[in-house]
Amino acid sequence: MGFPTKVQLISRKASEQYYINFPSAVAQAMEFSKGEIVEWIVADKGHLILARKNVPSNPIDVQKQRHAVPKQPARGAS
Repeated sequence: MGFPTKVQLISRKASEQYYINFPSAVAQAMEFSKGEIVEWIVADKGHLILARKNVPSNPIDVQKQRHAVPKQPARGAS
């Protein structure tokens, strides 16, 4: 599920600053703390990556499993 968020712009005489606020649910799920330093990485014009140096440990150990993809019959085979 996505969380639509507006980009805000504050224009001053000498500069402009853009802001993106995180919805509380996202910030809490990521366990962000006040004053935490993060780094934006531009992946492409459609995607930003937010990287953090100090990542809290997961509360439980989750192991990702690969699921087998069913084989498709070869073309022309019956």
